[in-house]
Amino acid sequence: MTIVPARLEQPVSIALSGPDNTGKTKQIALLARRMGPAACGGGPLEAHDPRWERIKSAGMGSWWFETGPVEEVADVLACSYLERSRGVASAPVRLLDRGIPMLEASVAATVAVREELTSPAAADRARTLLAPYAEDLAAAEAAEHSVVLMHCQDPAEGTRRALSHEASITQTYAAYQRHLHDQVARLVADGRFAQTITVGKRPTIAVQDDMRRRLHPLAPGIPARALPGVRVVALGGLSESGKSTAGEYLRTRHGYARLKIGYLIEDSARRCRIADPYALGEVVQAELIVDALDRYCAAHHFLDRVSIESLHSTGSTRELARMLGEQLTVAYLTTPFTVRAARSVPGAADVAHRDRTKLSRGAEKIAAAADAVIDNRGSRLQLERALDRIALSARWPSHQPETVPLNTLGLPVHLEAYLSAVLDRTAGRQPLIDLLAVTGSGARGTYQHGWSDLDVFIISTSEALPGMARILADLDGQLDGVKLGLTVVTPGECATGAVSSRVLHVLALLGTGSLPALWCRPGLMLPAPTPADDVDASVHDGIRAATELRRQLLRTAVDLRALYKVTALLAKIQLRFAGVECPADDDALTTLLTDIHPHLDNLPHRARTDRDQAESLARTVLDQWLTTTDGTR
Repeated sequence: MTIVPARLEQPVSIALSGPDNTGKTKQIALLARRMGPAACGGGPLEAHDPRWERIKSAGMGSWWFETGPVEEVADVLACSYLERSRGVASAPVRLLDRGIPMLEASVAATVAVREELTSPAAADRARTLLAPYAEDLAAAEAAEHSVVLMHCQDPAEGTRRALSHEASITQTYAAYQRHLHDQVARLVADGRFAQTITVGKRPTIAVQDDMRRRLHPLAPGIPARALPGVRVVALGGLSESGKSTAGEYLRTRHGYARLKIGYLIEDSARRCRIADPYALGEVVQAELIVDALDRYCAAHHFLDRVSIESLHSTGSTRELARMLGEQLTVAYLTTPFTVRAARSVPGAADVAHRDRTKLSRGAEKIAAAADAVIDNRGSRLQLERALDRIALSARWPSHQPETVPLNTLGLPVHLEAYLSAVLDRTAGRQPLIDLLAVTGSGARGTYQHGWSDLDVFIISTSEALPGMARILADLDGQLDGVKLGLTVVTPGECATGAVSSRVLHVLALLGTGSLPALWCRPGLMLPAPTPADDVDASVHDGIRAATELRRQLLRTAVDLRALYKVTALLAKIQLRFAGVECPADDDALTTLLTDIHPHLDNLPHRARTDRDQAESLARTVLDQWLTTTDGTR
């Protein structure tokens, strides 16, 4: 038997290029740390030519732009690039900072400054200077997979952004950057890079995710993504301020994975063989946190929410914000010392001792940069509502509700007049309300006099209740006996999700535009619950509807209308779990019966006026609901 040795895969060289301050070095470091032994670097250019030591000792800036002959500058750079390309890769993937095309761009930008050349002339001059190495450079470039990071497509704006990151700028350096951006843009247009990634204003991790998606097909060792869609809440605060309570609530109520920052830093440091990560700078500590988060979420791919605690350093917090951008929410809990001391089992002295350590790291300064500052001196209920607001704002997108004219609803004339009067007096020059919408059959154009209620949904503050009560009392006579089903909630209740499942459903409909409002305050933004949250919440309505159905069926005098409506509600909820939305009662009942008892599809129509038929319909829908509680047999 002949054993054929496994074929070794050819190492992949990935060169990340781009003008200064596009984040090349940071992106390579993040990818290299994440890949570990599966990746190696090429080392700095200075390590590949002994002449760099003399150049640096004499002053690299002056040699580059003043004293060194341009032929020598081109030679040193070309030799360094070529020697690096000849290096033996010690891992399946080799990550290079600046690829071969950047050599031409750098030389062209340098001669443009030194010899006052136009960009086209500088490009020609650079090609002439590099002509002796052209064959070797072409081979080296062909062996690289070139990726370029660009601030933006406009070289002038890219130059401005690059220079904005510099503490001090000389005229020579500014001119060099202008020419460098022009030359890189030219090379992009010439197709010298396999991939072009526009950084723009995106945070570090978003660019890393973009880069990984593009590079993953080249080698299996390159991770496919970097924290895609993962929301991170970072909790800060002094000792006993409630961070642990907050983290646990986010875990149990909102499904956040709860992680300790110390664990993340130490886990990443262990993998990177860093003996004392706390001796490193705050920027590196933040990078270690993100690296460990990335690994953890990749291993638990179902996670899209994580909380980390506790933030103690302002520098690492700022760096986390730069790296994660809008994926990160920093929440700082502020609590008076007396309250924190009372919460501590060891007592006030222990709290004061732990505070001194945190204060020495600048923990209290995190509040100034936090996205949310929570005053946690009050009840646990207040804390939980504040956390609800944070969690839901990340999960439920904000939107401005659509509006429609009142006369598009097709309501009876007297109800149109009633709603018009309500709007005139509540949404005038000094509005008492934030939003008013008609729900139910009145919103769908299926209002039936004598059968339908007028269901009205209002968002307003509690302070407006007395004024609204007076207005509604004055206009009550215009309803002409129609029952008004009025629901009023505050903006805060909407933002924190402290609403019934029916109101949450209304918010979801407003969010999709399937339920327009009659009026909303200009600039009003409402949370739009996700379809999944809407469905999950509706189970509570199903439970209540099933209970109410049994009450109705046990009464001697049956209210056919009430029985029919609660039966329809239970049908709607069952259909919602199947991904079917039927707002109209008749449609919901007919659709559900068609699925389970096709021969009963005419039953909803007869049930409106016949007690036996109504009870039969109710029992059929209830039995279908109860099959979900029978368990596994």
